[in-house]
Amino acid sequence: MEQENNTRISEFFLLGFSEDPELQSLIYGLFLSMYLTTMLGNLLIILAIISDSHMHTPMYFFLSNLSFVDICFTSTTVPKMLVSIQTQSKAITYTGCITQIYFFLIFAELDNFLLAVMAYDRFVAICYPLHYMVIMNPWLCGFLVLGSWLVSVLHALLQSLMALQLSFCADLEIPHFFCELNQVAQIACSESFLNDLVMYFAPVLLAAGSLTGILYSYSKIVSSIHGMSSVQGKNKAFSTCVSHLSVVSLFYGTGLGVYISSATAHSSHSSAVVSVMYTVVTPMLNPFIYSLRNKDVKRALTRLFGMKL
Repeated sequence: MEQENNTRISEFFLLGFSEDPELQSLIYGLFLSMYLTTMLGNLLIILAIISDSHMHTPMYFFLSNLSFVDICFTSTTVPKMLVSIQTQSKAITYTGCITQIYFFLIFAELDNFLLAVMAYDRFVAICYPLHYMVIMNPWLCGFLVLGSWLVSVLHALLQSLMALQLSFCADLEIPHFFCELNQVAQIACSESFLNDLVMYFAPVLLAAGSLTGILYSYSKIVSSIHGMSSVQGKNKAFSTCVSHLSVVSLFYGTGLGVYISSATAHSSHSSAVVSVMYTVVTPMLNPFIYSLRNKDVKRALTRLFGMKL
C-alpha cells in the first residue's frame, strides 16, 4: 500500500462516542457538567490553600499543584470535544492533534509523579515526624515539583517527536474523543520497532516507577503505624493517608483499566468509554475526596466563603 507522508496530512477525524443526535445532546450536557464541576472543585481547593496560612505546608503545597494539574489535564481533552459536538465537526488539525498529545502526556505524567511525591511526603510525616519540616523544606518541595515537571515535559516531547515520524494512509479516523497516542499510532501506515518501544514501554516504565515508590512509602507507613502504642495516634496517622490512598487507587485503577481494555477490547469505542474514567471522572472526584475527610480543607473553605464554623 502506498503511504502518504505525514507532512501532507492536514487533519484527523475524532469519532467520539456516538453519532446519534439525541445521544450527542446527552453526552454534551454530561461532559459539560463534569468539566465545570472539575474546574470549580479544583479551583476552590487551590483558593482555600492560598487563603489559609495554616495550610501553607508541604502536604497542601503538593495538593494545590495536583489540583492545578487536574484542571489542565481535563482541559486538554474536554473543551475540544464539546466544541466538536456543538459545531457538529469531528475534524481536528494535524498540528492540533499532535499538540493535544503533547499536553495530555505532560499532565498525565504530572499526576503520576505528584501522587508519588505526596506519598513520600506522608512517609516522612509519619515515620520521621520530628524531622518533617527539616526534611520537607521549601527547597526540596520546589525541587520535587520542578523535577516532576521536567521529566513530564521531556517524556511528552519524546513521545510527540515519535508521533511526528508516523506516516498515514487514507484512514484518518480516530475512534476516540481526543487524540490518544496509542489510537493515533494504530491508524498509522508506518511500522517502527523503535516507535512502538518508546510509545508503549516508556509510559509503563514511568508509571511503574512512581507506583513502586508509592508502595514502598506505604509499606514503611504501615510498619510505622503498626509500631505505635497509642490507638489515637494510629487513627490520626491513618486518617492523613486515607484521601491520598483513595486518589491513588482511583487513578491507577482506572489507568490500568484503560491499558487492559486497549490491549484486549475488540472495539476501540470501548477503550474510549473506559478512558473517561481517568481523564474526566478522576480529576472531578479528587477535590471531593480531599475535602470530605479533611478538616483543614473544610475550615479553609468555610472561611473563604465567610461562613461560621
